[in-house]
Amino acid sequence: MSEKIEELRSVRIQKLEELKKAGIEPYPIHSERTHTVAEALGFFENQKSTKNQVTLAGRIRSIRTHGKLTFGNLEDASGQIQFMLREDVLGEKFKQFNTFFDMGDFLQVSGNLELSKTGEKTLQAADYKLLSKSIRPIPQNYFGLKDPETKLRKRYLDLVANPQTRELFRKKALFWQTVRKFMIDQGFLEVWTPVLENIAGGADAEPFLTHHNALDRDFYMRISLELPLKRLLVGGYEKVFEIGRLFRNEGIDRDHLQEYDDMEFYWAYSDHEKGMNFVEDLYKEIVSQVAGSMETTYEEHKINWASSWPRIDYFEAFKNETRLDLNAVSDDELLKTAQKLKLKVEKGMGRGRLIDAIYKKTVRPKLIQPCFLVGHPLETSPLAKKDPQNPHRILRFQPIAGGAELGNGFSELNDPLDQRGRFEEQMKMKAAGDKEAHSMDEDYVEALEYGMPPAVGYGMSERVFAVLMNRSIRETVIFPPMKEEEKNAKS
Repeated sequence: MSEKIEELRSVRIQKLEELKKAGIEPYPIHSERTHTVAEALGFFENQKSTKNQVTLAGRIRSIRTHGKLTFGNLEDASGQIQFMLREDVLGEKFKQFNTFFDMGDFLQVSGNLELSKTGEKTLQAADYKLLSKSIRPIPQNYFGLKDPETKLRKRYLDLVANPQTRELFRKKALFWQTVRKFMIDQGFLEVWTPVLENIAGGADAEPFLTHHNALDRDFYMRISLELPLKRLLVGGYEKVFEIGRLFRNEGIDRDHLQEYDDMEFYWAYSDHEKGMNFVEDLYKEIVSQVAGSMETTYEEHKINWASSWPRIDYFEAFKNETRLDLNAVSDDELLKTAQKLKLKVEKGMGRGRLIDAIYKKTVRPKLIQPCFLVGHPLETSPLAKKDPQNPHRILRFQPIAGGAELGNGFSELNDPLDQRGRFEEQMKMKAAGDKEAHSMDEDYVEALEYGMPPAVGYGMSERVFAVLMNRSIRETVIFPPMKEEEKNAKS
């Protein structure tokens, strides 16, 4: 197949040279486009024909020659339209087009808009101009684009070949625009915090390490937006949010990537109950704007986002599925349950990580319709307030649908001494071999000692969009990280 492509490429390079010899610039600087294709097609509305003169520009998607007439389809970002070249109008340029032009070339066409004899909306060309010569064949016309890995590795070809992919990323832009507008309309201030951090904190994840040449020191690439944003609450802001890129050096699966976009907000003088109501309203607005319907499909499940979302108690759900009472269960019992479930138990895996692994295997897959999982175990959340009614629980909530976690929020821990103690417990786990345990952040604890108001915090990633689109998260990233492509051995 590659030999065929190289043969076609050689032919096109020869055409390129012939164009240059004929005095035709194959990559000119200027385009004189006056309208988009969509605007041109709009002239036909409520008219049987039109004599509007326009200049359109786009990629040639098809060419059909019939004697002294040549038809083609021109595509820009707004749509496609048929164009027609006539030998008696264009003379020598008609022959040049048929000799040197190919599907995939970028073309500018000027002329009148008219209906063809078959009723097709058509641009009758009075002149044309080459804007860019394509020297590789576009996929759908020659070798197709079916391999999933190729679609991700060469996303530009996927975008050329599949209008559905272009639409997917238009919806993703709308997704984040909707989030941003909702937050601003609710009085939140958008801020931007550093990507490079002294200490990777705010989440259970292994960070990436990078070196800063000018300062001659190492930094971590952030795994969360949390701790810098909560410092802003200490500083006097009351409602802040950030949409930014996170980096977590962990595995790739349907729900996880090492590099992804995330939104977090922090709301002073609020709590987890108000946070749940706020998040439910936010998600329903996202679903309405992006999906266009309050019912979507994820894997084999129909998800109804419109109804009120129930609260599911973590301890009760865990006991129902495992018969283990998290108020009293021992570490040995958790370990035996994890082994019975054939879960991977890693060195230094603490109690919280064991509980979380068992929950993800037994409880989470059964939470299909939108709900909030509430009241998580203390060991799973070192940055959340304790439940005053039960010191084994924290005031945390997670929206879940289709068996997927779609965010994380809690009433924020603002007791500096309690926070220091939790960090110290995490450091013991790290010393025992847990790479994802939190590090001690002395500066953050010091900030808390100056006083932080009670607050709710929440984070969501682009996983929400992937679930709405019923895709893996890797499919919804324009250029996802990939393994290095194997090179074919040359003889």
